[in-house]
Amino acid sequence: MSLIGWIILFLVLNVVHFAGTWKLYKKAGFSPISALIPFYNVHILIKIINRPWWWIFLFFIPVVNNVMVIVSWVELAKNFGYKSTKDSILVIATLGFYLFYINYSDSSKYSNNKTTDNKTKEGDWVSAIIFAIVAATIIRTFTFEAYTIPTSSMEKSMMVGDFLFVSKISYGTRVPMTQFSLPLLHDSIPMLGLPAYLSSPQFPYFRLPEISSIKNKDIVVFNYPMVDAPVDKKTNYIKRCVAIAGDTLRVTHGQVSINGKDQVLPDGALPQFMYMVEVNKGESLNADILRDRLDITDPVMNDYRNSSIYYMNLTTEKVEKLKTFRSVKTVTQYESKPGEKDFKIFPINEDWNADNYGPIYIPKAGATVEINKTTLPLYKRLITVYEGNTLEEKADGIYINGVLTSSYIIKQDYYWMMGDNRHNSLDSRFWGFVPEDHIVGKPTFIWMSINQTKSGLEKFRWDRIMTGISDQGTKKSHKILVAILLLLGYGVNFFLKKRKKMK
Repeated sequence: MSLIGWIILFLVLNVVHFAGTWKLYKKAGFSPISALIPFYNVHILIKIINRPWWWIFLFFIPVVNNVMVIVSWVELAKNFGYKSTKDSILVIATLGFYLFYINYSDSSKYSNNKTTDNKTKEGDWVSAIIFAIVAATIIRTFTFEAYTIPTSSMEKSMMVGDFLFVSKISYGTRVPMTQFSLPLLHDSIPMLGLPAYLSSPQFPYFRLPEISSIKNKDIVVFNYPMVDAPVDKKTNYIKRCVAIAGDTLRVTHGQVSINGKDQVLPDGALPQFMYMVEVNKGESLNADILRDRLDITDPVMNDYRNSSIYYMNLTTEKVEKLKTFRSVKTVTQYESKPGEKDFKIFPINEDWNADNYGPIYIPKAGATVEINKTTLPLYKRLITVYEGNTLEEKADGIYINGVLTSSYIIKQDYYWMMGDNRHNSLDSRFWGFVPEDHIVGKPTFIWMSINQTKSGLEKFRWDRIMTGISDQGTKKSHKILVAILLLLGYGVNFFLKKRKKMK
């Protein structure tokens, strides 16, 4: 939306607010015209509903402001005698237009909501829920967000059933770009499957100062670039950033190299590769035994052409253990041969595959890249979708924003993300670069981990619960710290209750 569009929308909303509240402002002892003046009307509104002056800032924080508008509707109705649960529901269900009825009703009378006669138990619990949503929205939007590992693409470094807290402040909190969205929901409404947001209007991309920059080998949560949705409403993915802006990446026989040097993953990383396992003639492998003894979570596949051959994803440690099985004859790491083209691989014009890939340059902000028919498959989506330019291919060359060009200056940094489960990961090898504006945050803490294939107490991975994740993926136990915080919280709660009783 253009600046003019934003101004028009803002003015229209103020006129609607004025039409539905001017008499309420007058009954509260303020000039009716104050309901029409932008910003000032919010200041007066806060006074009418008897809330702290600093609330005005909450009305101008993206996403949070949507909740605050609902809060103001409910509080305003309560201050004019409409304080039942039914009234609160009507205010919310009609998107605030119930206030028009209250505004023009002769029965509405202003009363300070700090007075005892204005309070009701049912009204209080509605307010409590709304304010809890406000607090949770602020935390989720700007500091930490809960995330669950949904797929095995990061096995065994991160496991299906790991429940994480993702720090949004680590790489700099990204200010929400989607203006209108339901609080505490990401992209859809559960069960209904409907979008939980309006695609327009959109704020421009802006990120608060970072604590640290993304480093090679960091585990990162980001928005999946290939989804057709607003950037901050795209599906969340979690992968390892194997290359940062300015790097040149290559994969040879499954080994990743950055700028010509083989990349060694940190101790906490447990990458998996697919292995071809051959058993002795007449022997077979039991999937349940493999799952229990080797903790295999991906499907074990039997070669339909040769029943003695199995394919499975394993860590190096599990490979050595598998070799001790009496029925196992050989264990060989699977590899797509060099030059064997995979048509699902990015970009489509190169004879690359998941095990033999590149070299490929990871674009850096300010860098100039050559644009021609050979490089266009690499940069076309970057130029058009991620950086918002028009691009046309004509007989005499390539036009960007209507200008014939043979080069392009990159506007933002890009990253290369890969899963540690190298043969079962939909990652940058298949869809390319991850733009900086798609970065969500850094996973910092595993507060729960559940193995869905187990039952009872065996479901809980006790060694992973309450563990932190360092910059390089090594888990560190925080059980003692959590215990101290719980005791501290209990102590504060006990003190406050005791103090309340004394009053």
